[in-house]
Amino acid sequence: MVHVGYARVSSIGQSLEIQLEQLAKEGCEKVFAEKRSGRSAEGRQELAHALDYVREGDVLVCTRLDRLARSLTDLHQIVSRLNIKGVGLRVIQQGVIDTTRSEGRLMLNVLASFAEFEADIRKERQMEGIKRAKDAGVYKGRPKSIDRSQIIALKSEGVSPTAISKRLKIARASVYRALKA
Repeated sequence: MVHVGYARVSSIGQSLEIQLEQLAKEGCEKVFAEKRSGRSAEGRQELAHALDYVREGDVLVCTRLDRLARSLTDLHQIVSRLNIKGVGLRVIQQGVIDTTRSEGRLMLNVLASFAEFEADIRKERQMEGIKRAKDAGVYKGRPKSIDRSQIIALKSEGVSPTAISKRLKIARASVYRALKA
């Protein structure tokens, strides 16, 4: 049985060091690590490599469930893929999650449901806060980064929308929107 580690942090400014130390203590012979958002399993190359790498009898090890997946759907897809390959899953900081045992599989589903519920509540609170700020006139959104008058001036000089977009370093669709407004 080979222990294969997977570590992830959400942003470049965060450190993988603590997770890597924990995976080493757990006896992981190979570790896949990345700095990537975990909102979806899509685009997480090191996770894909880890899932391709593991073989029957191996155990994929991560420090926390939210390092592996943020949605119940992604988690179930990952666990299904591991099950098909005959690979277990162990979550270090949530020691009861060990899919090589039946109670571990049960706890995985229970904790994953709570994690997704918590993420939904956090998102709802964020949206409520934004709405409240908008109603109070405090939240104005992102500052405008495109000067419409500059676009119109360049167009009146006969510059094409593509050339305008290149010159101003903005998307061509933004040029068309500004001209249409």
